[in-house]
Amino acid sequence: MMGDRDKYSPKELGIDLLCDLVGALLFNVGIYNFAVNAQFAPVGVSGIALILRYLFGLPMGITSIVLNIPIILVSYKLLGRSFLLRSMKSMLIFALVLDYVVPMFPAYQGNPLYASACTGIFSGLGLTLVYLRNGSTGGTDFLVMAIRKIFPHLTIGKISLVVDAVVIIAGGLVFRNVDAVILGLVSSIVTTMVIDKIMYGLGAGKLVFVVTSHEEEVACKIEEATGRGCTFLKGQGSFTKDEKNVVMCACNNSQVVSIRRAIHETDKDAFLIITDSNEVYGEGFKPINGQF
Repeated sequence: MMGDRDKYSPKELGIDLLCDLVGALLFNVGIYNFAVNAQFAPVGVSGIALILRYLFGLPMGITSIVLNIPIILVSYKLLGRSFLLRSMKSMLIFALVLDYVVPMFPAYQGNPLYASACTGIFSGLGLTLVYLRNGSTGGTDFLVMAIRKIFPHLTIGKISLVVDAVVIIAGGLVFRNVDAVILGLVSSIVTTMVIDKIMYGLGAGKLVFVVTSHEEEVACKIEEATGRGCTFLKGQGSFTKDEKNVVMCACNNSQVVSIRRAIHETDKDAFLIITDSNEVYGEGFKPINGQF
């Protein structure tokens, strides 16, 4: 079994640093260059830091690091030392970029609704780059990852939406503007959509179940039409008690029509179920290790 040093090679570190830098630039452009002038609190600790900047003029990056300390202490045991160290690296880079890089860029002065949407898009892209490298930017990300570790069936985007709602409402109270709550919600929803679409949507597909008496022929026809293999499952009707094989096939969205046609040509009496699959790993799909 390899140790952490063997697993975390210089190449992996280089890729992580590149993703952190690009992710920090995207995320902080959304927060600083779009959200600040629009006066609404965006997601997570960055939103709290923005509120404190508005109230006391504190630097957002340093404030974010200070706010992270109690969250780190709470999340350490659940998330582990390796994840924590990788996340602290990302957290430091994000804070430095926020205080010393993005302020050099011009701030958006236009429609607050557009600013909210752009905050969500840029933030979502930046966070996704870090998440895809099994890292975090600290703050409420630690809480999100900890919650997902306990409830793995929940997506990161959905957990983030609930956690960030508290910050958004607080921002509305501080800015004394109902629009600040609405803009914060829009930003958070857009961020959620971007994260889930990239992390789950790009690997999403369909899962096909076929109840048939001609399982061999159906599987052969599907493979001829799409190149996808099938798995045979045992099934029994609850009413008739008849035993039949169920053909299961994971495929891309674009292959569904070809599979339906193949099944129809083979067994017109087949019972067909097509459902969405958020993630498919293995041969012909995404690598199972979840890295780039």
